[in-house]
Amino acid sequence: MANTTVQKRIFLSSPHMSGNEIKYINEAFITNWIAPLGPNVDTFEKEIAAYTGVNEAAAVSSGTAAIHLALSLLGVEKGDTVFCSTLTFIASANPILYLGAEPVFIDSEPETWNMSPQALEKAFMDAALNGKLPKAVIVVNLYGQSAKMDELTLLCDQYEVPMIEDAAESLGSSYKGKPSGSFGCFGIFSFNGNKIITTSGGGMLVSNDAEAIHKARFLATQARDPAPHYQHSKIGYNYRMSNILAGIGRAQLEVLEERVEARRAVFERYQQELSTLPGIQFMPELNETYSNRWLTAMTIDEIEADVKVSELIEELAAENIEARPVWKPLHMQPLFKGAKYFTHGDKESVSEQLFANGICLPSGSNMEEIDQSRVINCIKNFINVKEVERKIV
Repeated sequence: MANTTVQKRIFLSSPHMSGNEIKYINEAFITNWIAPLGPNVDTFEKEIAAYTGVNEAAAVSSGTAAIHLALSLLGVEKGDTVFCSTLTFIASANPILYLGAEPVFIDSEPETWNMSPQALEKAFMDAALNGKLPKAVIVVNLYGQSAKMDELTLLCDQYEVPMIEDAAESLGSSYKGKPSGSFGCFGIFSFNGNKIITTSGGGMLVSNDAEAIHKARFLATQARDPAPHYQHSKIGYNYRMSNILAGIGRAQLEVLEERVEARRAVFERYQQELSTLPGIQFMPELNETYSNRWLTAMTIDEIEADVKVSELIEELAAENIEARPVWKPLHMQPLFKGAKYFTHGDKESVSEQLFANGICLPSGSNMEEIDQSRVINCIKNFINVKEVERKIV
């Protein structure tokens, strides 16, 4: 069924430059601000803080670095536990291991695919019973969709455990009118090459706690004490963003709203064209939330559609189209074998179901409609052929 002619590659989520990035890059070169500090860094931090409605922001080398700094500032150390969403990229949990702490994974729920308040409550009750509450809870906003922040925040406040909002994928999204990343004690963003805006590599730590962000900047610059010589009293990290990359970020931030609109339009075209196919369900958008739809994600009921996700991914790959399964839950990863895991229902693991049935489709804001039509037609043809084959049998 695959086309034997090699067609243009359609990527899952490629960088989308505005053209204005070169202005800020040139300014950095002309003024010789090349190091991981400078006017672009300072301004980018202020602009992100203003956009997300928080007091302070620290530009760092990655979203992973931002999570590491947040956990460090909350005093996480060896022997501690940290609760974390299980349906996410491994970068959400790796910093827990950096600090010698132990991750405890929390299942998703069906309405957002994000952390289940029911599962979180079970985890808190178990921790309280054992006399060892976690030092932090890392809540992830998957594929741009905000988690149920009211319920999750209420539980964290009840047990007096700080929340870190992993908004790596959800810049430009909102929950009940409040920007993603502005909940909890800290918020983190990623500007990796595949994100809705990019600095090629980079991240941001945000908070209303200005003093904590000042400490984060200190730790991110090798924790150098104020002295005429190089003096260090604490462990530090080389985590600051370069002035050149921050310039790219400033230009990208200028077009963020356009990028969100474009990705939402991509999602809506997929939904309109594919939702009538047997067994297809798209990632929902919770009431009173606004998702940037960073990636269009859907599930396929393999019995109803008579199509396996793996088969569809292979078919798309044969047409030079990149698609991927949804994140493999972290509690299923070999690295975290034996870690505690709390499910949404008594015997229902929502994250495992989503992994088994979920697929992410090409969703770039720079994807042309003709390319999206190619993806849509490939999926329709494959599912329809499978349906015909089933009827013949």
